Amino acid sequence: MGVPAAIDLLACPRCAGGLVVAGGAVRCASGHSYDLARQGYLNLLGGPEPANADTAGMVAARERVHAAGLFGPVATLVADALAGRGRLLEAGAGTAYYLRRSLGDDPAAVGLALDVAKAAARAAARADQRVAAVVTDVWRTLPVRPRCLDGVLCVFAPRNLGEFARVLRPDGRLVVATPGPGHLAGLRDRHGLLRIPPGKDADVAAAAAEFFELVDTRVARHRADVDGTLARDLIAMGPNAFHRVPEEVAAGEVAIDVTVQVLRPLR
Repeated sequence: MGVPAAIDLLACPRCAGGLVVAGGAVRCASGHSYDLARQGYLNLLGGPEPANADTAGMVAARERVHAAGLFGPVATLVADALAGRGRLLEAGAGTAYYLRRSLGDDPAAVGLALDVAKAAARAAARADQRVAAVVTDVWRTLPVRPRCLDGVLCVFAPRNLGEFARVLRPDGRLVVATPGPGHLAGLRDRHGLLRIPPGKDADVAAAAAEFFELVDTRVARHRADVDGTLARDLIAMGPNAFHRVPEEVAAGEVAIDVTVQVLRPLR
């Protein structure tokens, strides 16, 4: 499955035409052609990765953190908000952890995992055969046909709200997860991690108001004891990795504080 199963959702990033799979490539009727990598992902970026693309090390750290279940309650809230919706897109999908959970057990469901990093696309492509991993910049026009999706999820990722509204069906849902002020608080204080500005959920609602109406807000908040290796992975999986990851991180308690907002398109 993968990319071939989702090809009817995708559009050529150069002409917006439909795409077809032809051998080891994907093409449109205008003759534009794109690489379908042997690892299973489709590259529609049209240029080199930006400097802030997640590295293979960051992706591996994220996989280990997700395998440990620290963000399981967040994934449950996101998946519950999208239950029964069979055509989903995750922006800045990383490993497609949240997308895979949101697809549930429906074998006919299809997910688009969009990320600017090839390392992330490789991980997403192997996450679930229902996931089509696509390398693209989610700040640009999304290579997706208009009004074809039942849901979009955006977890700690860039929010291209106008594009999310364009690709969602009128009865679709946008689910946005953002860190709350207490997220990773102890770890953040001990190691001088990047600060989380207050009121991120309010900022999301205000920015989305042109395109969406807020219909629900829920919070996943809990504490967990982690060993030093997992604590280091929590630092190494995110933007702090571009600054400095400590060689040794002490075991201890970490706080998970995440707000999940559900929005519907304005009619």
